[in-house]
Amino acid sequence: MSADHATPERPVWDDKHVRLGVEAAGVALWSWDVDTDQLTMDHLGYRLWSVPEGEGVTFEDLSAHIHPADRDRVRAGFSATRGIVGPYEIDFRIMVGDDVRWISARGRGDDEGIVNRVMFGIFLDVTGRKQAEEANELLAGEMSHRVKNLISIAGALTTMTSRSTETKEDMVRDLTHRLTALGRAHDLVRPVPGHTEDGALLGDLLSVLLTPYDDLGAFSGRVRVAVPRMGIGENAATNLALVLHELATNSVKYGALSVPTGLLDVACVVEDDEAVIVWTERGGPPVVAPRSEAGFGSKLLGRIVANQFGGSITYDWPTEGAITTLRLKTSKLAA
Repeated sequence: MSADHATPERPVWDDKHVRLGVEAAGVALWSWDVDTDQLTMDHLGYRLWSVPEGEGVTFEDLSAHIHPADRDRVRAGFSATRGIVGPYEIDFRIMVGDDVRWISARGRGDDEGIVNRVMFGIFLDVTGRKQAEEANELLAGEMSHRVKNLISIAGALTTMTSRSTETKEDMVRDLTHRLTALGRAHDLVRPVPGHTEDGALLGDLLSVLLTPYDDLGAFSGRVRVAVPRMGIGENAATNLALVLHELATNSVKYGALSVPTGLLDVACVVEDDEAVIVWTERGGPPVVAPRSEAGFGSKLLGRIVANQFGGSITYDWPTEGAITTLRLKTSKLAA
């Protein structure tokens, strides 16, 4: 065979190469004397557990760093390794200052590979993997919860709309608008990768929900929002979206938004433990206070405000426009 086609020599793996590979993988080596309970680790192991390097360490010493919720389970797991045939693995949390790390301890049980009553294994820092798993589980649970809520709300909206409309065309239109309002609110509070804050801002929610109605008049800027910077949680956003959409729908049908030149102002102030939202309409048809008992929509608003926000809703009927005042508990808005 010519030199050009000679088989390349395989690399020889010595201790140095193995050590470099182990360190590159973040693998910490340990040995455990089953008689003296003495643990010996390499420098990666000492750094992982944040204990002084070179000092004698026992399993009990390391146990002080294990998360209290995992400590008994880990002790029982290590004791059981003597009765396990073949490889074993146990994951647990350790405390390093205020930080929590996830460690995976791996070795072989049933005295397999034991040398002079000493067992060998490795520690791996699996914090990143565990955090990703927890985030996925949280997201899956959160999405399941939201889907169930939205299905329930959609059913309630369908019933409400069927009672408050006379034709199927009206029902399709009103139900579509209500579901669209819910969709806008849901978009504002959906989980976003890389963001840990829950919910949205009240001002953003109001602006997104009311922007479509600003296009129904002869000029832009007829819907004005002025609120302080405050957060609003997912459940609160969903329910408040229903309230605001119902008020906007009534305004489009009978109030300021029913005419091209009508104006709508939505303002909010915080008084003690309440957020006071004032919905003021001007420039619409002359207002006459209703004489009959509140309709289904008004009753629904009252129930939502009372049950979901621990608050109240009141109406004033000056001739120049309707004024609706919502008093909502700030603690409920954050939920």
